[in-house]
Amino acid sequence: MATTAVGQPLSRVDARRKVTGTATYSAEHRIEGLLYGVIVNGTVARGTVSRISVDAALAHPGVLRVLTDFGKLQLAHPVDRLAFYGQPIAVVVAETLEAATHGASLVEATYERQDAVTDFDDPDIPSQTPEDEPDYSRGDPAGALASAQVKVDLELTSARENHNPIELPSTIARWQDGRLTLWDKTQWSQGAARTVAGALGIAVTDVRVHNEFLGGGFGSGIQTYDHVVLAAFAAREVNRPVKVVLTRRQFYYGTGFRPASRHRMTLGSTVAGRVSALVYEVRIENARYRTYTDGLTDLPKFLYGVPNTSTAYRITPIDVHSPASMRGPGVVLGNFALETAMDQLAHELAVDPVELRLRNEPTQDEVSQLPFSTRKLRECYQTGARRFGWSRRRAKPGSRTDGDLLIGMGMATASYHNNRRDSSARARIHADGTAEVFAASADMGPGTTTSVMQVAADVLGLPASAVTFRLGDSSYPTAPLHAAACTMASVGSAAHTTCNALKAEFIRRAVADPDSPLHGANPADVQVRDGQLETSGARDTYRDILRRAGLPSLDITGNWGPGDADSRISTYGYGAVFAEVSVDPLLGLVRVRRIFAAYDVGRVISPKLAHSQAIGGMVGGIGMALLEGTVTDHRDGRIVNASLADYLVPVNADVLDLDAAFINTEDPQADPIGVKGLGEITIVGVAPAIGNAVFNATGKRLTDLPIRPEALL
Repeated sequence: MATTAVGQPLSRVDARRKVTGTATYSAEHRIEGLLYGVIVNGTVARGTVSRISVDAALAHPGVLRVLTDFGKLQLAHPVDRLAFYGQPIAVVVAETLEAATHGASLVEATYERQDAVTDFDDPDIPSQTPEDEPDYSRGDPAGALASAQVKVDLELTSARENHNPIELPSTIARWQDGRLTLWDKTQWSQGAARTVAGALGIAVTDVRVHNEFLGGGFGSGIQTYDHVVLAAFAAREVNRPVKVVLTRRQFYYGTGFRPASRHRMTLGSTVAGRVSALVYEVRIENARYRTYTDGLTDLPKFLYGVPNTSTAYRITPIDVHSPASMRGPGVVLGNFALETAMDQLAHELAVDPVELRLRNEPTQDEVSQLPFSTRKLRECYQTGARRFGWSRRRAKPGSRTDGDLLIGMGMATASYHNNRRDSSARARIHADGTAEVFAASADMGPGTTTSVMQVAADVLGLPASAVTFRLGDSSYPTAPLHAAACTMASVGSAAHTTCNALKAEFIRRAVADPDSPLHGANPADVQVRDGQLETSGARDTYRDILRRAGLPSLDITGNWGPGDADSRISTYGYGAVFAEVSVDPLLGLVRVRRIFAAYDVGRVISPKLAHSQAIGGMVGGIGMALLEGTVTDHRDGRIVNASLADYLVPVNADVLDLDAAFINTEDPQADPIGVKGLGEITIVGVAPAIGNAVFNATGKRLTDLPIRPEALL
């Protein structure tokens, strides 16, 4: 099959709609009879509501209902008591947003408070080992550490982070004839349908979720939170459509977050730079009502060929909302601990950090004992070092300056599991020769609508302009959550498989049709280009095949899944991240001058979109390294900096020179289109690369994220 779309740097097919404002996001749908709901949040971290007064709110002009009884709802947390600050205690429904907002401010509650703990460093709160993260060990880590010629022992921390996409969580709910339609900012329409159906006690077949356009998510839209259920509940109670949009402050209380973490990473090595032992212990904050884990130990026990390794994962349950996945979940923090320790080891051994990593490349996955499907990490190191100019790095910390500024270079390895999940798609070719592909996926920014279209266009032998990929509707064929870097490998493979089946059906019809120029031809010899089926000079078209059959269109629904591939191969994406920083020693200010990364992520379907993903991940990594941190007032669990005025995120001035390259490779053992996930890996490795560059500039090994100016003074 001649490739005409895959590999081309196409612009996003929905770009014009987004930049001209014609793309309709969840809160922007115009629904007849729409009312507005505003959530009232509790103001204690633990306790019960002893009394709630709604009379003043109901007396306010425009307010129709104040709902306070959630007893029949099945939510992720208890409904009979308060489990975290900001838990919803009421919903005010009004004719206008202004009336609902003011009405919510008039609701008064008194509480029976219970002693609460919101600081997971409180020594009185015991930690636990989660069931899905048992302790891991291979070899003899303790013995190997005891006999190691060189040791590195670091304690590291990271602050809680919140997602902060510009589009706020928003839901419109409408009931008609006992069936519920939601327009929701979700990364998983079918997951949202199941959650809401379960919460309301209705059949999932009676719920339909639309999410065609998402304004970023970073993981905040994977789970279905209270505001979605309460919008549906309120709409049912008042028998009119209801819109609920969280404020920025409510966003911090009403959705999950990347949990704060505490790490201890110990490495043992020979003087020749062969790492012989690794012991990693990590602890994260958790909610009391729900256990959350996100794989912090994955990379430390996998990434390098360390024969003696142990990991221990602990959670500390406190009175907070449950954490949630955030871009690069878990892996990005475990990688920070590992790559910081590797850089420190390289310094103590007087070995180049890239060379140290090369000396510890494994020959197989030492956790699963499986062969790698592809692992072009060496090429990532080589390409990244060459393009970045790593040879100009000075090994002695603090030895390079630019005026009054200290200049440093650092690097880190990146990796992320190649997640693939069962997925389905429906492919249809119309009588005019155009095609559509449908799947209940989403596109919060990576360009799924474009990249899946490119795959489908090449399989069907059609120009890209003739193919449309439709997503954002839970009634479409099954798709996994739009997260965990699994969308392209899963949905793209389902589209590939289904389009191949549809093309084969057209070929079968043509060769079996006496009126077709291809009648009697061997199906295996038929090629399709620009909508024409041809072999040995004979040609037919999709249009003519449908015309002769009297059909307006022909479609097929197909499925794809990874099967048992993960029991036979170890498939990961890889990368090498290089950063240069300047440090003002008088002010303690760190500025990222440039970042370059090289990635092995399999076949790159859309180079322009892949590069955009890489840049976005780097921006997130800069935020993690230097700026982002959620601050809690532990007296009551209130988040102090719950706004974009106080919670710092990178702006244009923080991201001067970011670039990425992709190693030319495919992973056909993992999936039929040869791709690996890209969305998550691009944030992995950025924070430690920046931290290692700061060390190279200053000689100060900083192990707390974010890196604050006072730590450098």
